[in-house]
Amino acid sequence: MSADFCKNAQERPEPVKAEVKGNIPSWLQGTLLRNGPGIFSVGETSYEHWFDGMSLMNSFTFKNGEMTHRSRFLRSDTYKANMEAERIVVSEMGTMAYPDPSKNFIFKAITLLNHTIPDFTDNGASNFIRYGSDYFATSETNYIRKIDPVTLESQEKVDYTKYLPVNMVTSHPHYDKEGNTYNIGTTIAEKGKTKYVLFKVPAVPQKGKSKDALALKSVETICSLPCRSLLTPSYCHSFGLTDNYIIFIEQPFKLDILKMATAYMRGVNWASCLKFCPEENTLIHLIDRKTGKSTEIKYYTGAMVVYHHVNAFEDDGHVIIDVIAYNDTSLYEMFYVRNLKDNTGVKDTGYSTPSYRRFVLPILSDKGVAVGQNLVKLKYTTASAVKEKEGKLVCQAEVLCDGLELPRINYDVNGKRHRFVYGNCVEESAVAKQVTFPIVFNFALGESRWWEHPSLRFKCVVLVAVVNRNPGQSSFMLILDAKTFKEVARANVNGELHKDVHGVFIPHERRGTETAPRLY
Repeated sequence: MSADFCKNAQERPEPVKAEVKGNIPSWLQGTLLRNGPGIFSVGETSYEHWFDGMSLMNSFTFKNGEMTHRSRFLRSDTYKANMEAERIVVSEMGTMAYPDPSKNFIFKAITLLNHTIPDFTDNGASNFIRYGSDYFATSETNYIRKIDPVTLESQEKVDYTKYLPVNMVTSHPHYDKEGNTYNIGTTIAEKGKTKYVLFKVPAVPQKGKSKDALALKSVETICSLPCRSLLTPSYCHSFGLTDNYIIFIEQPFKLDILKMATAYMRGVNWASCLKFCPEENTLIHLIDRKTGKSTEIKYYTGAMVVYHHVNAFEDDGHVIIDVIAYNDTSLYEMFYVRNLKDNTGVKDTGYSTPSYRRFVLPILSDKGVAVGQNLVKLKYTTASAVKEKEGKLVCQAEVLCDGLELPRINYDVNGKRHRFVYGNCVEESAVAKQVTFPIVFNFALGESRWWEHPSLRFKCVVLVAVVNRNPGQSSFMLILDAKTFKEVARANVNGELHKDVHGVFIPHERRGTETAPRLY
């Protein structure tokens, strides 16, 4: 990544037909939505962290062997306020916004109060979430913004706190076969309590509620979990889901609430209030989906930082959890704009290469099992869960490979044992290459494959938005055979694409129904 990735994008709100090389499968009918930062400076002010940039939404629509592309900026309140002021006036996680020096004392006092008891940004630049039949642009604050998935037009702003006592919510929900949505939020000191809230949003409105009513009005709380430390809740970006369990990793990567309340006065950003405690362990919560209760056995492992779960599934009295884990928080540090512009991410931040780790949690009682005994009985993994004392197991992961990030599976097998995992190769650095090559890991063969180039076969495909920084060359959508990883087709968008974060694929025949979107 270079300074090019930190320049402001241009939106293209009208659909533009792509030039296709090869043949897009006729059965590929749907829209891929992608979200990520697209505006990094307003007037003479600039964001300090790449993740803080204002949302640029992209859509890639596939129909009858053709593809059209369009993009729009999310018209959030943050966007409107910044553009009206012609400067950045709304703070983000890595950038604290201060008043124009010409503003009077009262204005500055109000700004101070707003940062002491933060009213977070509604700049939903991380992902898209579906609740009911509606799609929302989201980051990880209590605000989401409804969007039209066809035109990308911004619609109403929604505040989670009107329906749930949560101040932060993950941008990686899960969906079941019925179309219900599951997610986890964090409550910051509500009535003196800091807790995690696991909730479900039904696909179909409850009785007595209008079919067009906001799905969040029917939200159901599955359970609440108290934080291990009252004023320092763990950061949570994603979680796991199986047929019977929800997996929540309470990691020693924490948000210090007291420091956050004073950050503005101390002249530091909110991200500086996130701290990693390598001397502490990680607690893995296993929650029964039907009862909302945690298992009697408690599962611990060493300190780690997890942003993305790969998948989780059950097998013969065990729950298997696959995650991408880091040994520290250097990933976030790498995305400060000063590091990206200087291309010094690896050298200056000591980049910690992520590893694909598999944990195995035995769910049968440990009563009668001797201390020091490994309770994992599965033959296909070296992961262990050793009894330390009654009701406490210490888990050691099996490392399946290094240098994989942004993992995806075929979501039809989410919660089931999977064979293929797709992701980005980030062995050297998350920002080292202009194009981070896609990679597939085949469990049956125990091998990895990288996309290299030419043609052939399919029935399930992988879609990759390739950001091309070579002068005079168009960015393009790459379509790969999901099994062989051979190129099937590419669709040139006749313009620039910008590095993004996450997204969803909405099959055309299912738009407006409760069926789960595909996650990217």
